[in-house]
Amino acid sequence: MSELINYHLDDGIATLTLNNGKVNAISPDVIAAFNSALDRAKEDRAVVIVTGQPGILSGGYDLKVMTSSPQAAMALVTAGSTLARRLLSHPYPIIVACPGHAVAKGAFLLLSADYRIGVEGPFSIGLNEVQIGMTMHHAGIELARDRLGKAAFHRSVINGEMFDPTGAVEAGFLDKVVPAEQLAETALAAARQLKKINMNAHKNTKLKVRKALLETLDDAIIRDQEHFA
Repeated sequence: MSELINYHLDDGIATLTLNNGKVNAISPDVIAAFNSALDRAKEDRAVVIVTGQPGILSGGYDLKVMTSSPQAAMALVTAGSTLARRLLSHPYPIIVACPGHAVAKGAFLLLSADYRIGVEGPFSIGLNEVQIGMTMHHAGIELARDRLGKAAFHRSVINGEMFDPTGAVEAGFLDKVVPAEQLAETALAAARQLKKINMNAHKNTKLKVRKALLETLDDAIIRDQEHFA
């Protein structure tokens, strides 16, 4: 497994830890490693926990790639949107244990999971694309529309508003906030509880619930590629 994603399997729970510099930038190599880790977790029939380093889940896409050329940006956004779609339809439960900041694509990882735990502290969670001069892509808009509360969706996507962890629960980015020192054990407890459900029923129900969203994302990914073309 790539060192960009550390993979640890214990008692049917696979922990995927992002490990790409101080902001865990999402690069093409990180996405490739993420997909490989999900392949392995599926083979292991494991409940998945995705996490980062103390203080940060991810600061978003690698800006060096995003600004290198329109083609590189398009390829990275397409790969990232495709990863989000995969997370949303993964056959086993996915928990994100967010140890701090989750910005842009980092926040989209939260919106792509089944259960999201954050930590108390002065952390920013949200979609800052319009703050940094990026028009939000169709896939991002549709994912946020589906997972955020209506008011928070507009404030987040259109205004680029960032939320503290408590506000992120109210907005729909997180389900729960705990003290930082309790994050790992809280995520493991959630994973152990999710191990008890019927995985075939979980998979089939997830696909029913998210059928419209997945179809919308498929269309949005195509529209985003046409926009960059």
